[in-house]
Amino acid sequence: MGQILSSKVTNDNKVVFTVSMDQKEALQLKGHMDKVHIFSDKIATIDTSIATRGKNSATKYFLIPKKLRKDINYNSKVKCQRIDTKNKIIFFYVIDKHSL
Repeated sequence: MGQILSSKVTNDNKVVFTVSMDQKEALQLKGHMDKVHIFSDKIATIDTSIATRGKNSATKYFLIPKKLRKDINYNSKVKCQRIDTKNKIIFFYVIDKHSL
């Protein structure tokens, strides 16, 4: 996991961050330097769970809490990414708000 070393507000109301992270984590960006989002797992406060179905509970579903279901296009393609840290597994699901 990384940390923000410094931040500076520019004249056009943008914030420039200086970020430090392990090389292994930086490599997960696969060279992409735009459309990058910064988050902290400390602000994930809404409880949810994983549902299991099927023989021997082989199928797993991440449940979307009711308060987060607004404006989801359920017919859109969903993309997923897994990030492993020392103590946690983080899953990101990306869903287009509007169909193409």
